[in-house]
Amino acid sequence: PGPAAGSQPLPAEGADTKTYLWARYHEMKKLVYDLLPPGVCNLLNPAAIYANNEISLGDVEIYGFDYDYTLAQYSNLLHSMIFNTARDILIEQFKYPEGLGKYDYIPGFAIRGLHYDVQKSLLMKIDAFHYVQLGTAYRGLKPVPDEEVIELYGGTQHIPLYQMSDFYGKGPSLKQFMDIFSLPEMTLLSSVIDYFITHGIEFDQVHLYKDISDAIRDVHVKGVMYKWIEKDMEQYILHGDEIYAVLNRLVNHKKKLFLITNSPFSFVDKGMKHMVGKNWRDLFDMVIVQADKPNFFTDRRKPFRKLDDKGSLQWDKINQLEKGKIYKEGNLFDFLRLTGWRGSKVLYFGDHLYSDLADLMLRHGWRTGAIVPELETEIRIINTEQYMHSLTWQQALTGLLERMQMYQDAESKQVLLEWMKERQEIRSLTKNLFNPQFGSIFRTFHNPTYFSRRLVRFSDIYMASISCLPNYDVDYPRRTPLQHEAPLWMDQLCTGCMKTPFLEEMVHIR
Repeated sequence: PGPAAGSQPLPAEGADTKTYLWARYHEMKKLVYDLLPPGVCNLLNPAAIYANNEISLGDVEIYGFDYDYTLAQYSNLLHSMIFNTARDILIEQFKYPEGLGKYDYIPGFAIRGLHYDVQKSLLMKIDAFHYVQLGTAYRGLKPVPDEEVIELYGGTQHIPLYQMSDFYGKGPSLKQFMDIFSLPEMTLLSSVIDYFITHGIEFDQVHLYKDISDAIRDVHVKGVMYKWIEKDMEQYILHGDEIYAVLNRLVNHKKKLFLITNSPFSFVDKGMKHMVGKNWRDLFDMVIVQADKPNFFTDRRKPFRKLDDKGSLQWDKINQLEKGKIYKEGNLFDFLRLTGWRGSKVLYFGDHLYSDLADLMLRHGWRTGAIVPELETEIRIINTEQYMHSLTWQQALTGLLERMQMYQDAESKQVLLEWMKERQEIRSLTKNLFNPQFGSIFRTFHNPTYFSRRLVRFSDIYMASISCLPNYDVDYPRRTPLQHEAPLWMDQLCTGCMKTPFLEEMVHIR
């Protein structure tokens, strides 16, 4: 394409292309900064609801909820407690070296959605197309050089489909960490590997991974975590006061509510009393605890059992699910038969894309809502002036490289190399704003992450917390542009700052 309107003409043959290239560079840089004046940020609302699929909440009659990290959001202090307890289990019960006791939880080391290659002891971020994002592969607490990663996978960054996670994130050699509770597990895994490598201790990768998984599981299964939370709810539970307002609003709009959780009743009861009040059960038409998801959604074997008000099991056969009663285990097939709650009139919220949402959407046609607490932090970063300027200049620089690569003389090639180096530095900068090791949970440098692809696949809508629900006041989401439609959407790239007069100049940035 020729130069954009108002730009300098192409240099005559034999003219100084180096000077011309740098003139275009400075011209574009000024344009980008003129388009993004101070105070242009805060374009995205961290409390908004984002839609992957067209959905009208007016058509939804029944709202279902998971409990942990859906109705109840927990503080990061919980991750330190899980890490410390599982670390001590490894030392005391699994007889791991006592030197591990010197390792503490590292907040912000890992992010959700990472993959772990058990045979290679690699923790890494993989994009939607099965490519490892270079610079995000760690063995222990140290990054693995890009060249070594490529060599480990036979000269490529690509992970073949047969090695990748299955439907629930557990492949033959790769495990994907999708649970928010997995943050301390990934950090413990990395810490133990760091200790063994640092001290020159040989270890079996499969045994080590299983031991750490078992230690983390014990923290949950033996109820230790529940006791911490019950002991100090003010310290562990976040946004509790907002949950009552959301649930009460739904009930006032004649919506039916139900709860399906893997947590035990006594724990859920204490938490809901703390957040909503002693009569919290009056808001719900159905409460199911210790559901054993995802098996609850796929397996017909376990019947429902009723609990009395003290949490003791009853022995009578369940022929109906009654409002105000508490049920244990069961399965979705009996749930559908007894309630008749089917299809798109049901919307279920959960934080785990696989265990909570995938089966409901694909097998049963329910609407699904993903709770992604990390969304709030990531949007606040996106709204900063540093991120906005870095991203827009990176896009503009990419456009310049695309348009000017026709100049292949020695001096021009040197200019283009300098631009490519600057572009790489900006990419690293924007990645580090989210997380120095792994970047954003939603994207690699240029592609969505594997987590993002699953988020789009298994959720109709997603948000940072249930307290965002009252903000969804429109029936339909905006249309998402396809790649070949993108130039038509340039005026919406940065609403409020990229005005139509600049369209001709800005089109190539995309």
